[in-house]
Amino acid sequence: MTTTVKRIWVKTVFFICLAAIVFSIAGIQQAKAQEADTSGMSFTSIPTSADTIAQLKKAKDSVKKAEAAVVKAKKVNTEAPKTLWAIFIAGFLGGLAAVLMPCIYPLLPLTVSFFTKKSCSRARGIQQSLIYGASIIIIYVALGVIISAIFGSDALNALATNGVFNLFFFLLLIVFGISFLGAFEITLPSSLGNKLDANADRGGMAGIFFMAATLVVVSFSCTGPIIGTLLVEAASKGDRLGPAVGMLGFSLALALPFTIFALFPSALKSLPKSGGWLNTVKVCLGFLEIAFALKFLSNVDLAYHWDWFDREIFLSIWIALGILLGLYLIGKIKFSHDSDLGYVSIPRFFSATVVFAFVVYMIPGLWGAPLKSISAFLPPMATQDFDLSPIPGGNSSSNAAPVKTSNLTKKYEANYTRIATRGLDAWYDYEQALQVSKELGKPIMIDFTGFNCVNCRQMEADVWTDPRVFTLLQNEFVLLQLVVDDKAPLPANDVYTSTYSGKKITTLGGKWSDLEASRFNANSQPLYVLLDSDGNNLTDANGQEIAPSPANYNADSYLKFLESGISAYKRHQ
Repeated sequence: MTTTVKRIWVKTVFFICLAAIVFSIAGIQQAKAQEADTSGMSFTSIPTSADTIAQLKKAKDSVKKAEAAVVKAKKVNTEAPKTLWAIFIAGFLGGLAAVLMPCIYPLLPLTVSFFTKKSCSRARGIQQSLIYGASIIIIYVALGVIISAIFGSDALNALATNGVFNLFFFLLLIVFGISFLGAFEITLPSSLGNKLDANADRGGMAGIFFMAATLVVVSFSCTGPIIGTLLVEAASKGDRLGPAVGMLGFSLALALPFTIFALFPSALKSLPKSGGWLNTVKVCLGFLEIAFALKFLSNVDLAYHWDWFDREIFLSIWIALGILLGLYLIGKIKFSHDSDLGYVSIPRFFSATVVFAFVVYMIPGLWGAPLKSISAFLPPMATQDFDLSPIPGGNSSSNAAPVKTSNLTKKYEANYTRIATRGLDAWYDYEQALQVSKELGKPIMIDFTGFNCVNCRQMEADVWTDPRVFTLLQNEFVLLQLVVDDKAPLPANDVYTSTYSGKKITTLGGKWSDLEASRFNANSQPLYVLLDSDGNNLTDANGQEIAPSPANYNADSYLKFLESGISAYKRHQ
């Protein structure tokens, strides 16, 4: 095989990997389906983990009760570590994408050559490159730590659950996306870069550190939107460590190429040369930024009951963006910074094929197809005006009435029409659900959910649609959905001060959030709890309480959870 052929193969493989990285970012929301959701937007003061710890310390109950509450809280919130892992993975993928930006990629050979030529020995060059990579990591992680220290977990959670900030995040990501499309560049003051560059002339570790700081500053026009998106995503988790963990993943991916190529300088020869393809990567990320921004706009629409950003509109915009991106990849659309495209390369061809295939996949969603692979990211199915999909229980009529459970007039039903699950007759008030449970002789399943709970929508689309699960929920349970981010005000005589958090509860969502935190020591959604008709936790054959279930995407496992509740309820009748 000739050298030319080898280079063609290397370049082809490289571009295929590039396409995989770009489209992996588009699917990062799916990775989050493994975590219990804490990103639902709320307009109430929702107790956080910090609140839990503080209240346990202040509690006047016995030490034994406090310790039991802590143990129970840990059992319920077992999903938290996965949240940080998802943020780390998102940061790492963002760092890999940043390496392929026009501001960074051309610096790879220059920086590596600098260390290899300046050093008196190979060992010295490797040492300096490792220090350089470590400096990049330290700078970005320090940024994440500073953000965490300034805002704290409570403030981050407030940002994640506040309608105004969700709208701000939407506009911010739109600006980032437009920047990547080439309309303008977001840069830091040039004076800052000049000062750092001057300090980089120093010798020793200090000089190398300032070299890394210079890279961070001069590449901000490319990395800024990625960092901003990452920090928004970390903030949406309301986790104190989120920004630091996200920056760790980002900086690790960014520093790795500089360190690896310093260790193996000859590998630089196999890299594709800088060119117009770098701007293509940037533009593709711009499309993804704009698509990702729509989720935050959907959050605001649901929470404020604007009722105009329906599932069809969301999908239509995504389909349009997908078509435009596909046309861009095959050269039918050209932006200001793009070079002329004489022909469509093989990597562009396959990337465009993936994009157009994804568009074709989304089109049936306009008529109610579940689109399970992206259902967590879409507005709830109940916002769909034109739905031809069959009801999971077997009734194919879209107008079929749900199974009747009681003649009582439901409280608060009008608040939740846009998140209702077609075919299920849910209740929305705790006391009323107890009454219905006694009337019908059925156990209660509480579904602590939210308007903008990503994993709640994922459970409803992927697990509740399983005919076996759906049948049990439809016929064997009184389904009680308590929406913790409902900002509807409580009547004046129902306003109270929580004995658990010490906060004044003024909204309906705040009431259910306080119930979840005070009784079940949890603050994440979804959370599924099985109760008897008196409101007591159901117990198994050994007398042990059936533990509440967080998001569980294994339909068989979730089915066993429901069946255990049915058996326990019948056993105690």
